[in-house]
Amino acid sequence: MSIIVTGGAGFIGSCIVRTLNDAGYTDIIVVDNICSTEKWRNLVNKKYTEYISRNDFISRLPEFSGKVTHVFHMGACSATTEQDFDFLYKNNFEYTKALWKFCTDEKISFYYASSAATYGDGEQGFDDKSDIKALRPLNGYGYSKQLFDLWVEKQTSAPAQHCGFKFFNVYGPNEYFKGSMASVIFHSFNKITETGEMGLFKSYKEGYEDGQQLRDFVYVKDLCKVMLFMMDHPDINGLFNIGTGKARSFYDLCSNTFISMNVPINIKFVEMPEKLRAKYQYFTEANMEKLRSVGYTEPFYTLEDGVKDYVQNYLMKDYAIY
Repeated sequence: MSIIVTGGAGFIGSCIVRTLNDAGYTDIIVVDNICSTEKWRNLVNKKYTEYISRNDFISRLPEFSGKVTHVFHMGACSATTEQDFDFLYKNNFEYTKALWKFCTDEKISFYYASSAATYGDGEQGFDDKSDIKALRPLNGYGYSKQLFDLWVEKQTSAPAQHCGFKFFNVYGPNEYFKGSMASVIFHSFNKITETGEMGLFKSYKEGYEDGQQLRDFVYVKDLCKVMLFMMDHPDINGLFNIGTGKARSFYDLCSNTFISMNVPINIKFVEMPEKLRAKYQYFTEANMEKLRSVGYTEPFYTLEDGVKDYVQNYLMKDYAIY
């Protein structure tokens, strides 16, 4: 019986494929939109049975009836700057609905990527137990994810298991092909290698010093552990935060990149583009009580340990693939 991983050549998806391989699963169908990108590199060291283009996959779904046990839907347009909402609606919302309906009919497990971007400016908090109808995302990407979370609440029939995951700021190996949407660690490493310094945004909000804007940075390997836990506990359903529960500053993130590279810390503060200032989040921190309440007890990487592993074992090794 096969496992489907959409976005399987991308950052999070390919790391999930690696984790599944390490757990003994190799009958995997990878769905993605590689086209002329270099994302194929994320698949070279993976075991899977078939690759299917995103554009062909939905029409081929009937072929997999009775042949699939789990669907990991990580594929989406994750660019927070994407302006084409019609594309976001079709790609992130309608596509996910089709997979939900397939998994419902097949009575199998469905795991999908939501996003911490659904929390908007954070005025409503970051609690995955709260009423999601009160949330107001700040960009089209976050809204497209919110639309599906809201749609799920209205469904009277569901897959045998269904879990959505509100990923916070994920970083780690295999994100090398995300362009501007790659983590600050990745961009810092490249900038430091090139110039010996890194620029961070100045603060435009009272109470936050330059570089002290806070995010919940979560290492991709921790995220993958949660996925395996859910596979082992098919009775668990719901929408869960995936973060560390500990907000850290961009300054901490960047300085640990310097430290891991054994380079003197040299951080400059630069002006934030005007168009970003009104929509900029100054604080995100996942409330992790819900995930813990269903029995997940594994510790999460500290920022220091996660950055060190990523920088020294992947970035400094010629962008090694996980």
